[in-house]
Amino acid sequence: MCVAAVAWHADRDWPLVVAGNRDEFHARASAPLARWEEAEPMIAGRDLVGGGTWLGVSENGRFALVTNFRVPEGSQPGRPSRGRLVTDLLAGRAPEEIEAMNPFNLIHCDLAQAFYLGNHPVRHEPLEPGIHGLSNGGFDVPWPKTRRVEIALARFIAGKCQDESALFASLRDASAPPAAVGIAGPEAHLAPVFIEDETYGTRCSSLVMVDRNGHGRIVERSFSPQGEESQWREFRFEWR
Repeated sequence: MCVAAVAWHADRDWPLVVAGNRDEFHARASAPLARWEEAEPMIAGRDLVGGGTWLGVSENGRFALVTNFRVPEGSQPGRPSRGRLVTDLLAGRAPEEIEAMNPFNLIHCDLAQAFYLGNHPVRHEPLEPGIHGLSNGGFDVPWPKTRRVEIALARFIAGKCQDESALFASLRDASAPPAAVGIAGPEAHLAPVFIEDETYGTRCSSLVMVDRNGHGRIVERSFSPQGEESQWREFRFEWR
């Protein structure tokens, strides 16, 4: 039940700011944020099962983020990995086999243009400047957890992107939404921004920041199955 907010040209000084959580089975093997030794330089975590990634930046000026789109029948085995979408876009390649993949939501951008891409149904459309929420439902649907991250990101930007501790604290929010929202049953377990569960839960929180001069940072906080911070990794990059 991943959740993220992407601020694209929502602020003059910070044309790209992204904050989000990756939720996944803790048993699914992953490598932490790192510079990849590929033909196209990129910085991302790595899904060691599918071979792709969920979020990353190209050092040539691209960003991409993918989440799954939850459907009643669940993900079907044997389909192409959605993580390839991110690595293809970061490398400047047009993704293939989109319709054959399990349902997904994706945002990709550079400093000149931004797009939403999805396959349930297939959509590829430009985004206007502003803050866009991404989760496992319809794009920009105001689910409570998505709105919480959007609001936290807006406050972070309004504070000139200086108080990262407050932003990461918002991504660590494991509180349930108000009962008035009406989320119950199995969905209630997935409703918090940060999911604490030893089987399936929040694996990492990510922050991406690029200023108007193209100076960028990408930060990843990883968490154990018990919800404890296990690693902090940060890389700097330049977009020209």
